[in-house]
Amino acid sequence: MEDFKVIEIKKSVFENNDKEADRIRERLKSDKTFLLNLMSSPGSGKTTTLKATISALKDDYKIGVMEADIDSDVDAKAITDAGARAIQLHTGGMCHLDAGMTEQGLDNFGSSDFDFIVLENVGNLVCPAEFDTGASKNAMILSVPEGDDKPLKYPLMFSVSDVVLINKIDTKCVFDFDDEAVVERIKKLNPKAEIFFISAKTGEGIDKWIQWLKNEIDCWNK
Repeated sequence: MEDFKVIEIKKSVFENNDKEADRIRERLKSDKTFLLNLMSSPGSGKTTTLKATISALKDDYKIGVMEADIDSDVDAKAITDAGARAIQLHTGGMCHLDAGMTEQGLDNFGSSDFDFIVLENVGNLVCPAEFDTGASKNAMILSVPEGDDKPLKYPLMFSVSDVVLINKIDTKCVFDFDDEAVVERIKKLNPKAEIFFISAKTGEGIDKWIQWLKNEIDCWNK
């Protein structure tokens, strides 16, 4: 007979996190603050996309950005220069944010001071998808150079994202990327996902993404 007790830590951690995430959403709804959890792998153009988004929305909404990284404050400086208030969240080596970390950021930021807050999650396609941050909606960026097979390799990320931005479409002449295949793969995992093809660099397709975002912010903040 085994003389030790086995504790299912992972299940307990996720259950507690989900409860805290629900409390955060209630708080955000009360504050009339829309929180977007933005995820992607490094190099997908997340910060560039975010800067274009801020430029399009800053005259209509009070915008804040919580930048999450293992270290550095490079992104927070870039966002501040783009015209939004920003704080940097250092995860201390963690490859994701959970609800508790998000709440710490909101407490220090003052969630009620904003109409729209973006949580720029740590850059990878695995860990961030596993933890509910308490966000109003989840978005992710897949860049053309990463390939159209990523939904097959990282299904959870695409399953939990309400919207998928296919970025760097201006590079399709260089990379072998199948638009129809990637849409089919995403929809098979997540039939309700919105998919927008954009170039954060040239601005192509950004208007559709901005319109979706405006609709979501306005609906949440009613």
